Amino acid sequence: MSWVKLVLSYDGTRYVGWQLQANGPSIQAEVERALAVLHKETVRVTAAGRTDSGVHALGQVVSFAVERPIPVPAYVKGMNAHLPEDIAVREAEVRGSPFDARRDARGKRYRYRIENLPTRHPLGRLQAWQVFRPLDVAAMRAAAAPLLGRHDFGAFRAADCDAAHAVRELRRLEVQDGPEGRIEVVAEATAFLKHMVRNVVGTLVEVGLGARSAGSMADVLRSRDRKLAGRTAPPQGLVLDRVFYDE
Repeated sequence: MSWVKLVLSYDGTRYVGWQLQANGPSIQAEVERALAVLHKETVRVTAAGRTDSGVHALGQVVSFAVERPIPVPAYVKGMNAHLPEDIAVREAEVRGSPFDARRDARGKRYRYRIENLPTRHPLGRLQAWQVFRPLDVAAMRAAAAPLLGRHDFGAFRAADCDAAHAVRELRRLEVQDGPEGRIEVVAEATAFLKHMVRNVVGTLVEVGLGARSAGSMADVLRSRDRKLAGRTAPPQGLVLDRVFYDE
């Protein structure tokens, strides 16, 4: 038996998310369809993270086990020939020892893009959250600082999150500003709760707009109460940037 690791990038705009669902097209369905063509049999894959509807990826990792793997270049060129244009295999590796994209992951990094503009920018609307009132980036950075470290992030988890507990270690949380009003929130953790990054970003944006103080973030974190945090940021600004493994 061999284990195959694939690194994918995709534009999640027209998908219901990574996971197979009955209510629309998913990234997983497209990947498994392409693999079925190459292997001439059904292949089920495991992903490092189940991205939501409208969320994108630059470094999603998937794995699967097969008895007879095809040559590594065929996993890249062959799959890309059968995948839609908004999904691509970037890298492939065949391993002789067990590998599980989800269980073996040691951390993930997400990037959330905000475009802080005076009016809408049509070309960026599917890749960023467009905010038209000025944001105080310094205040957003100050608000982000108390979230670093190991905490109970219950205030930033989705209501339907099925994780056994809300304790996570946030290793990195940076608010970066760039040209033409672009702001990126970079979050890196051992693992994330459902909607955790989007809920953190939504709260930081409220700080940036002056709707809440930067100093209130520590109190929100301690409360573990989702109702005290900000809105859930829209999905299109979020990108799964990288998944970390021991190697």
